[in-house]
Amino acid sequence: MSFLAQSNQLTEPIAQVLAHPPPAWAEVTQPWVHSVAYTSLVRRLQARQAVGAIIYPAAIWRALECVAPADVRLVIVGQDPYHQPNQAQGLAFSVGYDQPLPPSLRNILAEVVRSTGGISNTAAIGDLSGWAQQGALLLNTSLTVERDQPRAHADWGWQVLTQAILAHVAALPGRRVFMLWGAHAQSLEPCIHPHTQRHLILRANHPSPLSARRPPQPFMGCHHFFQASQFMTKAQPDAPAWVW
Repeated sequence: MSFLAQSNQLTEPIAQVLAHPPPAWAEVTQPWVHSVAYTSLVRRLQARQAVGAIIYPAAIWRALECVAPADVRLVIVGQDPYHQPNQAQGLAFSVGYDQPLPPSLRNILAEVVRSTGGISNTAAIGDLSGWAQQGALLLNTSLTVERDQPRAHADWGWQVLTQAILAHVAALPGRRVFMLWGAHAQSLEPCIHPHTQRHLILRANHPSPLSARRPPQPFMGCHHFFQASQFMTKAQPDAPAWVW
């Protein structure tokens, strides 16, 4: 395998990486680091590393590193990172600028065009870090995965943290947009309670080609990006206009 193909592979000891989440999120991450769920997760991931499992991404904490809790304007919930070489970069649905667009991301960007009538160069190349820099928390429920094994680390303990993150963000002052695409993301809506009336909750099918056009809530044509832009402008009229 080439160096390029492995460039998003986690090579550091997993316990060392997990022990140092971004300081801005300490109110949420520190209780988790001292939990039974954390200890169990570290042990299982260490065991996989010990037998040579290829774990993605290298930048496990990137979604939290890009935006502090108080600066979150938009939350997009994914399931787990991409499981092919050089794809996952620590932001839900996002890939590096030089990578082919995965089908779900292709549909997301097509809906951006449909909703807004235009698309930024950042989004057009599949790298959604520009969204994160504006205040998007692009959060996967599981923050790690293994090569060729989707959901390899589902229910290993990540969900305890990511659910706590969603609850923490929802409880902060201010109004935010939560995009919940597909049954898995929508199952996490209770984390946002009892603050749902203050926020904009946008629900649709997952953008995967298998479900993007199916009823009862097709993703294609949902106009979520237009609705999100309108809401964020009203919620923070002095903030810069959102650029998709």
